[in-house]
Amino acid sequence: MLKNYSIVLIVFTALSCKKADAPPPQINSFYKEAITADDRKLITPEEAKTYHVDKTYQYEYRTGNSGHYEYNYDVKGINSKGDSVFGNINVEGKNGAGILMCDTLPDTEINTEWISYGKLKATDKKGNEYQLIVK
Repeated sequence: MLKNYSIVLIVFTALSCKKADAPPPQINSFYKEAITADDRKLITPEEAKTYHVDKTYQYEYRTGNSGHYEYNYDVKGINSKGDSVFGNINVEGKNGAGILMCDTLPDTEINTEWISYGKLKATDKKGNEYQLIVK
């Protein structure tokens, strides 16, 4: 009788250790790998759930959760020729992206990087550099 229980236990253990045939589930992340200039144009339904405005800070609004906030800023500055530029960017962490405008040039997509408090360095696709500050 004890042998029968041992055999059943061994068979049950062998069958329960069998690997599942189904692939692991895919995890869809709310967070993007990098911010693009188009991110500032539309707030997704996911971002709308965490939309926050606080006029005591320089950002226009923020979305996301602690540790993964995405901030939206109005910026102004100069290009390498000394022309005044202005625009709007989204930033997560140290890097961001957005659009700059100038009276003499078409709208320009840029990537940004914080260089100090309230100051950013930006570059466009042609490699032109811009010095920006948060409005």
